[in-house]
Amino acid sequence: MGILTLDNFDVKDKTVLLRVDMNCPIHPDTCEILGTKRIEEVVETINALDGAKIVVISHQGRVGRDDFVGMEEHAKQLEKFSNKKVRYVADVIGSLAQKEIKEMKNDEIILLDNLRLCAEENYEFSLEESARTIMVQRLKDLFDLFILDSFPSAHRTHPSLVGFAQVLPTCAGRLLEKEVKQLDNILTVAKSPFTVVLGGSKVDDRLKAIKLLIKKERADHVLLTGVIGNVFLRAQGRIKFPLNIKDEDEMVASAHSLIGDHPDVFSTPVDIAVNKDGKRVEIDVRDLAKDDEIFDIGTKTLEHYSKIISSAGTVFMSGPAGFFEKENFQFGTKSMLESIADSMATSIISGGHLTSALRQFNLTEKVSHISTAGGALVRYLTGQKLPMIKCLEDAAERHAKA
Repeated sequence: MGILTLDNFDVKDKTVLLRVDMNCPIHPDTCEILGTKRIEEVVETINALDGAKIVVISHQGRVGRDDFVGMEEHAKQLEKFSNKKVRYVADVIGSLAQKEIKEMKNDEIILLDNLRLCAEENYEFSLEESARTIMVQRLKDLFDLFILDSFPSAHRTHPSLVGFAQVLPTCAGRLLEKEVKQLDNILTVAKSPFTVVLGGSKVDDRLKAIKLLIKKERADHVLLTGVIGNVFLRAQGRIKFPLNIKDEDEMVASAHSLIGDHPDVFSTPVDIAVNKDGKRVEIDVRDLAKDDEIFDIGTKTLEHYSKIISSAGTVFMSGPAGFFEKENFQFGTKSMLESIADSMATSIISGGHLTSALRQFNLTEKVSHISTAGGALVRYLTGQKLPMIKCLEDAAERHAKA
């Protein structure tokens, strides 16, 4: 792959900085971690670091959102799955974090707090600028090796992802190494027609994904659910009132433009399930009232989408169809995943929420590839060079010259 792995380094007695992605689904009311798949995946790399002092770092959520929480519960979960003591440090780059790192002994593991508590981590930088950030400059001299094992973030250029890779020996962790190999194998057998199923609440990311996939001829059919489905319904004039989401006008305009440019590609819901005092009520989209809460797709929509999926050569799904965490509204997500699992298509399921849903519905073994990545996976599928991969390749070149 042109990158270094743990096989290229002796980590005994070394202090290693392990950048993972434990950004998990969080219950909006209880702040409970709803899916631990990303935490469980960290264990393989930790097990390969015998004799090292391991400092684990990750972000969780976005500032101002319900999923923006600290990492204390993540440390408990990581300790449970690794069966090794994991010490949580309520600091990121301050004196407490630095002191804890300096005093570590071999085989100790600490997890620093949410990286996005640092202002710099909420922005993206050029590779050169990232190396000059306060985060990187304060911590870099404490480590012998930087390990990138956060494929879901591979398309980002936050300091913790690309900055340390400029100033420390750097290699891929076991998860990233395995993910790239598996995806390369999947892409060699992928065939048309390509059907893309998009849902969830990250509309801006989904719009970017659609544009990329269509441009690279990886989206013959796009089936829309979730909040992005609502945005396209608004663009079609079938929802006639505001959705009250951030940057709505721009996103609706973008959706309208995509429909105009590719009228035969998109399918939107014909019926939906709304929340009536906690009960599921299915209605035609045309009967939607302003105060109705859309929580899922309806039966007719599922039937239409399932027919398209059954004739697909490759299916890519990212984002749930609705609030599958609520029992009354599991139908859309569960049924879409079942349709994909029962099809003959090469299937790729993407994102932390869907990974949790697959396990919940016992469908994990029935799809071709499962990735906790979202935006990074889309870009990889379209052949884009990811910043994280470039950093790893650059680090390998420096290592070879040294």
